[in-house]
Amino acid sequence: MSDAWINVFGWLPAVIIPLATVIQIREILRNRSAASVSWVTWTLFGVANIGLYIYTEKYWDVQAVVGLLGSALLDFVIAALAVAGYGEKLSNLES
Repeated sequence: MSDAWINVFGWLPAVIIPLATVIQIREILRNRSAASVSWVTWTLFGVANIGLYIYTEKYWDVQAVVGLLGSALLDFVIAALAVAGYGEKLSNLES
């Protein structure tokens, strides 16, 4: 496979993985609640992304930094929102 195709395929996870994570954050903010979010799952996604970043040994590739480390950071933000019970106090006040 040519280097050009490898580069194109390298951008797929660099775009898709953070986009999927941003979609989850958007849903949390739109619903104003992280009640149905598993903090364990998102923490594991973050750890897995860091592990994959180290495994690939492409420490300076933009695709690896954005797709894996950027996603890991967002994964931990989602986990923190779930642990903090984001939105639970608002729903308790409305009840």
